[in-house]
Amino acid sequence: MATSGSSDFNLDIAEVAEEAFERCGLELRTGYDARTARRSLNLLFAEWSNRGLNLWTVEKITQTVARLSASSSVDTYPIGTITMTVAASANFTVGETITGGTSNATASVITKPTATTMTITVPVGTFSASETLTGSSSSATTTLSSAISLETVQSTVDVLEVSVRRSGSDTILTRISRGDYLAIANKDTQGRPTQYFVDRQITPTITFWPMPENSTDQIIYYRVRRIEDADTSVNTGDIPFRFLPCMVAGLAYYLAVKRAPNRIGVLKDIYEEEFQRAASEDGERTSLRLVPSYSSLRVT
Repeated sequence: MATSGSSDFNLDIAEVAEEAFERCGLELRTGYDARTARRSLNLLFAEWSNRGLNLWTVEKITQTVARLSASSSVDTYPIGTITMTVAASANFTVGETITGGTSNATASVITKPTATTMTITVPVGTFSASETLTGSSSSATTTLSSAISLETVQSTVDVLEVSVRRSGSDTILTRISRGDYLAIANKDTQGRPTQYFVDRQITPTITFWPMPENSTDQIIYYRVRRIEDADTSVNTGDIPFRFLPCMVAGLAYYLAVKRAPNRIGVLKDIYEEEFQRAASEDGERTSLRLVPSYSSLRVT
């Protein structure tokens, strides 16, 4: 017998919900059943973020450092990127900018669009709904219908390693706490950044010290983003294949709390077992070398 030759099996949200309901001894029948399953699944994803690092959510971000304002005493930068849809995209060039009406901050387009979207980096600040983006070769103007959403920036869970690149040379920065940053006497000092402070608010920011002095420096960091939401039943989960059993088991446990209390114990045990297996596999494979300390040796 021949094998299938394929290895693309996946479950959409509807199938995950059906499997979870069946494990509870129930059937998914109504629109509300599907809605409550999606809600529980999103809560499950939030719980995974609290359990530890999910490697597939780690993203590398490269951002050119630029002073936000000549009068700014502290430069803070966003953690993430935002994608905006524009009209007549083929006529827009890399040099186009979008300016915030109340922040005096400018965000430069970093990729030339080839379809209907372009990606821009957005400095911290409030942007008004009346700001426009104009193509230099097309005279076409796209007016924002509403204020820019920082949803993708807010999706940052945490920041991992950070380095600053100058003239092709990278220097690792040291992360400091809020207290350590407050203890710095002169926050206006300029130079090559050596430390950074992450303010983990709803819209998180990174603050560097010393303040960047070179507008061509690049800050390179890895951020942990949140898992994408289970919005519609036709979507697939934002998880790797190896986490499918864990996702189904976790949703079944969450649904049992609401619909099948007699199965809570067994479904919770299955979920915890599946999560431990998936989490132990979701690790980096690196060499480990252990060297004993001579101070621990004793001649008898």
